Amino acid sequence: MKAIIHANVVVPDAQGDFAVRDDCFIKYDAKIRQVLPMTEWDGSADEVMDAAGRYVSPGFLNVHVHGCGGKDAMDEDEEALPVMRRMQAQMGVTGFLPTTMTYDLPRIHRAFERIRRAMAKQQEDGARVLGCHMEGPYISAAHRGAQAEVNIRRADYGDIEGFEDVVKIITLAPEELPDGDFAKQCRSAGIVLSIGHTSADYEQAMEAVRNRRMGHFTHLFNAMTGFHHRNPGVVGAALDTEANCELIADNIHSHPMAQRLVYRAKQGRHIILVTDSMRACGMGDGPSELGGQKVWVTGERAVLEDGTIAGSVLRMNLGIAIFRENTAAPLPRVIEMVTRTPAKELGVYGEFGSIEAGKQADFAVFDENLDIFATIVSGNLVYRA
Repeated sequence: MKAIIHANVVVPDAQGDFAVRDDCFIKYDAKIRQVLPMTEWDGSADEVMDAAGRYVSPGFLNVHVHGCGGKDAMDEDEEALPVMRRMQAQMGVTGFLPTTMTYDLPRIHRAFERIRRAMAKQQEDGARVLGCHMEGPYISAAHRGAQAEVNIRRADYGDIEGFEDVVKIITLAPEELPDGDFAKQCRSAGIVLSIGHTSADYEQAMEAVRNRRMGHFTHLFNAMTGFHHRNPGVVGAALDTEANCELIADNIHSHPMAQRLVYRAKQGRHIILVTDSMRACGMGDGPSELGGQKVWVTGERAVLEDGTIAGSVLRMNLGIAIFRENTAAPLPRVIEMVTRTPAKELGVYGEFGSIEAGKQADFAVFDENLDIFATIVSGNLVYRA
C-alpha cells in the first residue's frame, strides 16, 4: 500500500461538486482505497509521499492534443505516442486523446491503429491513451484553420467503421453532414460529435445540438462563426445550450474577457479546458510543422506563414492557471473542467475523474501556482519535479 500525506485533496462533496479537503492522506495501490484526515493517519504504508500542503486532484484529462515534445499523433512513428505520454504527465495529465487532423483516410487509419496499440499497451512512465479525437476531415473549407483543404471530405460512417473502440470524439461541421444516419450511428457507438471548423449559423448549430445531439464544441471561438447581436453564430449556440465547450485558455486563442464570458454564461459548468497543442509544445521558439504545413512559434503563439493561428504550445497546467486567474473561479470548479466534466462526457467517470475509493489512483500533485510536483497513474509515479 502507498500513501500521500499532508495533502489538500480535491474531492466531490455531498452534491458531487468538487471541494478542497485540507490536510488529508490518501491510501492507494492501483486504485484509491482511503481518503481521510491526517488526524487518522496511522503511518502504515510501504511508500509515502509527503505533499507538504500541496493540492492533490484527480489526474487531468486532455481531450484535444495533437502533439508535444517534437512529436505528433499523425507521425508515422511508434515512438511518437510514448513521447507524448511522458510529456503530458509532466503537465499533470493522466489521460488524453491524441488528436488526428484532416489527412487522407489511409494515413488517418494508420494513426488509429497506432493509437489502438497504445491503448492496449499502457506503460508505467506516462499518461494513458484513452482513445482518439478525430478533428476532421468532415469540416468546412471556409473555417478549416490549419487543416489541409485538399483532404476535406463528406462524412461517411464507413470511414470509421471498425475503429469504434478508438474514436471517442469527432469534430465536424454540421452544415456539411449529408442526409443519413451518420450522427445516429456515431451516438450508437458512443462517439461524441463536436461542432467545430464550421460555417454554420446559430440556427444550424442549435439544430445540431437539439436534434442531432451534438453536445460538444471544439475550441470555442476558433474556426467558427462568431457572435453578433443580430446573428449569434455558432458561439451564440454554444453559450445558449448545455453543450460542453472546449476552451484554449492561453490568452491567444481566447481573450481573458471571452474566458470570463464563457464562465459566466455557462455558470461554471459544461466547460472543458484543452491545450490543442502541436509538436512544438515544449520545444521553444522557432520553426515547426502542423498537418504538413510550416508553422513558426514565438513565445506562446504559433502561426502559419499567412499568420493564421495554428494550434498551440500550451501546457495543460498553465492553461488551468491562466483560466483561474482570468475568471477568479474557485480552484475546485476549474479542476472539474479537466477531470469530472470530460470524464463524464467520455463515459469513464466510473473509473477516472474524481478521487473516490475504488477509482483508479490517478493523481496530479501541484502547488498554488499549478506547478506540477508529481503525477501518478494507476498508483505508479510517472513524473516528479
